[in-house]
Amino acid sequence: MSQHKQKPIIVQSDFTLLLESKHPLAEEAKEAIGGFAELRKSPDGIHTYRITPLTLWNAAAQGAEAEGIIAALERYSKFGVPTGVAKEIRQYVNRYGLVRMEREGSQLVLRCDDQAVLQQISSYDSLRKYWEPSPAGTRAIAVRLAERGAVKQELMHLGFPVVDLAGYEEGESLSIRLRDSLKSSGRAFRLRDYQQEAIEAFYKGGSASGGNGVLVLPCGAGKTVIGIGAMARLGKATLILTTNSTSVSQWKRELLDKTTLTEDDIGEYAGDRKEVRQVTITTYQMLTHRRTKDAPFSHMKLFRERSWGLIVYDEVHLLPAPVFRATAEIQATRRLGLTATLVREDGREEEVFSLIGPKRLEVPWKRLESQGWIAQVECCEVRVPMPWEEMESYRKAAAREQHRVAGVNTRKTEAVIRLLARHEGAPTLIIGQYLDQLRSIAGTLGVPLITGETPAAERELLYKRFRDGEIGILVVSKVANFALDLPDAEIAIQVSGSFGSRQEEAQRLGRILRSKDGGKKAYFYSLVSDETKELDFALKRQMFLVEQGYKYKCEIFDEFLQEASTEDSKGDQAG
Repeated sequence: MSQHKQKPIIVQSDFTLLLESKHPLAEEAKEAIGGFAELRKSPDGIHTYRITPLTLWNAAAQGAEAEGIIAALERYSKFGVPTGVAKEIRQYVNRYGLVRMEREGSQLVLRCDDQAVLQQISSYDSLRKYWEPSPAGTRAIAVRLAERGAVKQELMHLGFPVVDLAGYEEGESLSIRLRDSLKSSGRAFRLRDYQQEAIEAFYKGGSASGGNGVLVLPCGAGKTVIGIGAMARLGKATLILTTNSTSVSQWKRELLDKTTLTEDDIGEYAGDRKEVRQVTITTYQMLTHRRTKDAPFSHMKLFRERSWGLIVYDEVHLLPAPVFRATAEIQATRRLGLTATLVREDGREEEVFSLIGPKRLEVPWKRLESQGWIAQVECCEVRVPMPWEEMESYRKAAAREQHRVAGVNTRKTEAVIRLLARHEGAPTLIIGQYLDQLRSIAGTLGVPLITGETPAAERELLYKRFRDGEIGILVVSKVANFALDLPDAEIAIQVSGSFGSRQEEAQRLGRILRSKDGGKKAYFYSLVSDETKELDFALKRQMFLVEQGYKYKCEIFDEFLQEASTEDSKGDQAG
C-alpha cells in the first residue's frame, strides 16, 4: 500500500469525512479538521465528520483560508480531495466577506465587489421589502436601518453571510476596571493568556469588524471572567442575559470580586427584584415571560431601558426564539455570546452566526486540560441491565415512553451506590431528568435534592454547604445543566437525560471541569439501560465530547457488581 493510502481520512464527494479513529495519525488529523468540520457519528473504528457552509464560514471568520483548508484535507486524505469538493470549499469560503454591511452617513448599505452578486441579491423577493431607494448608478443597496438584523438573517439563509462593518452606537459609559487582587480573598488576580486572547478576538482592536461574535470555551475555563474582561475593555453599560437566578447571583458575585464595580452599580432583574442599573443581569426566562400565550412579552423592553454599549449572552446555545427576534432589532449594540458548545439541538446555529456574530475563538478542551487550567476527566458509560418486569414494560411502551422507562431503570440506584462506594468521600453530583427517580435516589441515600421547584434561597444555601464541604453529595435535576459553580465537585453520575442531547452531555461534564487541588482527576459516569434505545441516545450525546478528544470507556454493571462481590468475599476470608 502506498504511503498516501496509509492516511486516516476518506474525503467523500458529499462533504463527508470518514476518519479511522484508531489510526496512528487520527488525533493529529482530528485537530487539523476540527476548525472546519463537525462530528456527526462516532461509532468505534470510523468517525464521520461533515463540512457545511456554516462550519466553513465560522472557520473563515477566524482567519482560515480556502487553500489552507484544502491543504489540511490533502495532508490526511487516503485518496486526495475530490475536485468538486475543493471547488465548493473555495466558493463557500470566498463568500465570507463578499457581502459587507456598511454605514454611509445616516444610511445603511450593502456593498459587494462582485456586481453580478449584488444584482442577484437585489432581485430576491424575500429581501425587497427591506430596501431603501438608492441613488441612481450607486454600486450598493440601501437598507432600512431597522432591518439590519432581518437582512443579515435572510442573506445567511440564501447563502451570503454578511460581514457587518456598520459599527455601533457608543452606549452609556461605565467606570470599570479589573482588580489586581480578589476582593474576597486578597489573592492576586489577572487574566489567563487564553482569556486575554478571547477578549481581543471579540474586541478586534475596536475595529468595525469587532464587537460581535461568540467565544467557545469549556466549562471551568472562566467564561464569566472573559465576559467581565470584555466589559472592562469596552467600559460601557452592559446588559447580561443568563440562564437562571443562580447564574444571576454568580455573575454579580464575580463582578464584585474581580472589578471595581460596587453594589450600587449592579442591578438584578429577576424574581421580585427589577433593578435597572449600569450593569443589569437578567434571565432568558424573565425576558420571555408573558401573562398569556398571546400577550406581549412583559420584560422585553429591558433591551431599550438604557443606552447599552454591550449585551452579553451567557450560554448562548440556549438562546430562546423570542430573544433571537429581539436581538435582530438591536444590531447597533455590541453583542458577545459565551458558550461551552455552539451545538443547538434545534439547528439554529445560523441564527447565532447572523444575529450574535460568528465564532471568534474556540479553545480546545484538551489543550486547557494539558495546561492544567481544567481538570483531567475520565468518562465512563455504565450499562445497567433492566429488571425483567421493567424490560417487559419497556417493550410494550410507545417510543417516547420507552425513553422514560429506560431512563428510570430502578437498578441504576444500585449502580449509583456502588459508584459512591468506589469514590467514597469525593464531592459528588448525581444528575438526572426525571423528578420521581431523583426523589427516590435522594431518599435512598439520605441526601439533599435540588430541582427547579427548590426556592432560590434554599438552593443557594445547599450550594454553599456543598462548596464548604458540609454536604458531600447533591442530587440535582436539569438545573445542573447550566451555570452551576461548584468547583470542588469531583464526581458526576448522570442517571438520565434528554434523549440524544450533545449540548446537555457537555454541560453536565462541565460541572466537574474546574481544576482540582493537587491535580486530582475527575470522573464522569453516564448510566445507560442495556439493550434499550438509551444506548443509541448515549452515542449521540457523547459526540461533542468525543470531538473534543474525550474517550468513553464502557463498564457492564453486573461485572462491577461481581467484582465488588469478589472483593467483599476476600475481605470476609481475611477476617
